[in-house]
Order: sequence, then C-alpha cells, then structure tokens
Amino acid sequence: MVSRINSAVLNGLDVVATEVEVGFSRGIPGIVIVGLPDNAVKESRERLRLAVAHANFDYPQATKIVINLSPADVRKEGSALDLPMAVGIIRNHYRLESPAFSELLFCGELNLDGGLNPVKGVLNIAIFARENGYRGIVIPYGNREEAQFVRGIEVYALKNLAEVIELTEHAERFAPCPTGIARPAAGICENDFAEIKGQYLAKRAMEIAAAGFHNLLMIGPPGSGKSMIAKALPSILPDMSDDEILETSLIYSAAGLLGAQGAQGGLMRSRPFRSPHHTISDVGISGGGKYPVPGEISLAHNGVLFLDEIPYFKRTALEVLRQPLEDGRITVSRSLTSATFPARFMLVAAMNPSQDAVGLGEVGCSGPAQRHRYYAKLSKPLLDRIDLQIEVKKVKLAEITSPALAESSAVVRARVAGARALQAERFRGLKRRVFANGQMRNAEIRKFCALDEEGSELLRRAVEKFDLSARGYFRVLKVARTIADLQGKERIAAPHVQEALQYRSLDLGRF
Repeated sequence: MVSRINSAVLNGLDVVATEVEVGFSRGIPGIVIVGLPDNAVKESRERLRLAVAHANFDYPQATKIVINLSPADVRKEGSALDLPMAVGIIRNHYRLESPAFSELLFCGELNLDGGLNPVKGVLNIAIFARENGYRGIVIPYGNREEAQFVRGIEVYALKNLAEVIELTEHAERFAPCPTGIARPAAGICENDFAEIKGQYLAKRAMEIAAAGFHNLLMIGPPGSGKSMIAKALPSILPDMSDDEILETSLIYSAAGLLGAQGAQGGLMRSRPFRSPHHTISDVGISGGGKYPVPGEISLAHNGVLFLDEIPYFKRTALEVLRQPLEDGRITVSRSLTSATFPARFMLVAAMNPSQDAVGLGEVGCSGPAQRHRYYAKLSKPLLDRIDLQIEVKKVKLAEITSPALAESSAVVRARVAGARALQAERFRGLKRRVFANGQMRNAEIRKFCALDEEGSELLRRAVEKFDLSARGYFRVLKVARTIADLQGKERIAAPHVQEALQYRSLDLGRF
C-alpha cells in the first residue's frame, strides 16, 4: 500500500503543491526520503520516529520506509513536511481510509513528543489551498492567526500529531477556526510630528513624500533630527487597504516574520518601516540566498525603507535599489531556482553634508576632492530616482526650548489622506494599478501633469540652468502634482512647480 498526503512548499512567495507518498518495502530498516529534499527535510527522519511513538502510535519496526516528495524535480526545503510525512506513515501502517486525506492539506513541524511547531508561509499555503479546491488546511496551532484571514476554507489549527489523526477519523469532533476576522485599528506610532521642534521644511517635505509616495533624501549635520523625522513618517502615512495588508503579510509569512514586532493578529496591519544597518550585504537588501527569501526592499513593501548615513552603504548594495524603485518588484535568480518578490517601497535616506561635518556649511578638514568622493558614493541614476532632496539645518535653541507643540501627526495625516483620495479617484480608470503620484510613468505624467504657460516656462528655465536630466524633469512634475493635490487644486500652477524645484537641492548645486 502507498499512502498519499497533500502538502505544499514555498518557492519564494509562490507555493508548489507537493504530494507526500509513503510506502513500505523490504530492506535495511529506516527512512529513505527522495524527491530533492534539503538537509532540513532529511533531518526529519529521527523526528518522525520519536514523534510517532510519543503520539501513542506503533512505529513500523524492521521496515524500510520510502517517502517520495512529488514533483521530484522541485527542491523541497524547510520543516513543514514533517506533519504530512508522519501522517502518511501512520495511515500506511494502520491502513486508514478517510476522505480527509484527499480533501485537506497538511503542513507543520514536529517536536520529538509529537507536538506541532509553527512554520513559515502558512498564509501563502492557505490561499493556495483555497484557490486549488481543497476543503481545508491542517496547520500548527501557533499559525492559526495568520491563516484565519483567509475566507472560504476550513482552517484546523491543532497542537499535536494525535489530534491530527483523530481529525481524519472523527472530523465531527473538531470545529474549524473562524475566518475573515475583522481588522483592528493599526498600532500607534511612537514618534509624532508634534514632538519635532522646528524643521518646518523637512516636515513639509515628509508630508509631500507621504501624500505622493515619493522618495526622499535629507542632507544635514549630525543632531539636526534627520533620523527622528524619518521615524515619524509612518505616523502620517494612510492605513493599509485589505489588499495591501494581504500583500505585505504574504511576504512576512514567507520570511517567517509574521510573529515579529509589527504583526498584529497574525497579519502586518501597520505599514513596514525597515531601517537596515549600513553594513548590510547586497543579498540582505535584494533578497536571495541558496533558496531565495525576501530582502529588506521586499520587507519594506507598501512601507518605508530608511537608509541612515546612506554614503556608508556599499555601492553595489545601493545600486540594487535602482530597478525596484522603477518597477516595484525584483527577480532573484540562483542556480537552483528563481523568485520574484514585490518591492514597492518609499526610500527615505539621510546623510551628512560632508564626511566629517559638524554643521551645515562646516566641512571640517574636507577639501573639494574629499567631498567629491563622499558624494560620488551615490550614483547619478540613483539620485535621479529620489524625488525630494532637502537640506536639514540645525535647530535653533529658541525652538528647542519652546514649550509650544508643533502640528500633530493626526492633522498632517488627514491632509495626506485627502490627497491620496484624490489620486485614487484620478487613477481609477487606468489598466495598470497606480495608487499614488510617485508611481506614475511618463504616459500618466503627460496625461495628469499638464502645466499652464507660466509653469512650463519656469520649468524650462530650470532644466536649462541646472541641467536636469529627463528623469529629474519628470520627478519635478510628479512632486508638483502632489503639492497641488495637497491644496485640492485640479491644475498645476507655477507656485507648485517652484516649490517642487526647491526640493532638488543636489541638482541646484547647494552642496
């Protein structure tokens, strides 16, 4: 007899259906696993033997157990196949027959005592099971919250192997978990704009960036508040839609991070804010590895990627950002497989005006050659993809000691939400999914960013004087469109273009 159990494995964010076949044969006693298993799957042999025994089932002694993972040409990695392999052994040994074996999909990691540990990718697998006609999915109890988000499928979150076998024989004793749970309010951001003294230009630029999903670079001396302003950015971003919650949660589920800080109720309900250290590798930024996993740019999907002291990041790591900033996704190819990850994020970066700066305009011992080398760490193509480049000056003592609070994040967020609503209505009829001005391509810019005669002349003179590239020209138009949206204006006027131009500090030669 050969028993067959339904399961699945991850390939990047994609799910590959995997049938676990278990058969007994004559030969040297033990377990042989075939079908391109990785080391984590191969090491399950001892876990299976002890888990089956501790779950009060007789383990087949003096028997050669052959387990085939089909399709055999797809690499299988991780510990989620522990449960279907154990269920297959028990079913074969006791010759169990139940419709549950064909109607349910099984995944989970086993303890030596038969308990079930959480695994990554359960949200992805639950959606796959629903889309492929399975009645339900059997998962570890620790994964119940992320799978409950998926409607239209029965979710059985169990604690041990014994319960799983009992479910297959007496399904009436188990009730599936409720699905489609209502979304609670997003978490409160620790940083509020009301606590930031001064820095009116930087906060205005942050508001524009949030309203239009624009990339932003802050240049200022140490202690001027660049990092604090960046960390307050999530407090003015609009809430994620249900589609965005699902997209982001799928990435974090595949990375095994849904239980980390920022995930509420098993899902990513707050916009991600990722701030990697400057020593991060190219693979850490882009994603990858022997078997591709999401990198920082994918973990920042629908949120913010903050690079503090950006010139200290490796040049190759920064150049990785160029394609995702344009396309909103990244494809990671390796010798064994390839995977495409979403990577639609806001890039927010900070740097000093010079390598040893102590104040704006104070460059210490830096000469022109040293400053050139410092700024040369950021390539022109990368800078062209940053819509807003602003200088952040030191806060004056009078502003620091003032008891008056600045405008709160809630007030700014209301304006941002209003501008986003205008953009959503504007882009509703497009074939391509666009939800903010920062995502417009040239065709949409020509359609929605028409200038009057005065604005056109102003921008033409700026291009000639400051030698703006074509990409820089279109970036100015997108920022001007967002400024007009924040004011509720249908047409872009010359003042909007003028304000957008002042946010191109590097192009204007201020440094």
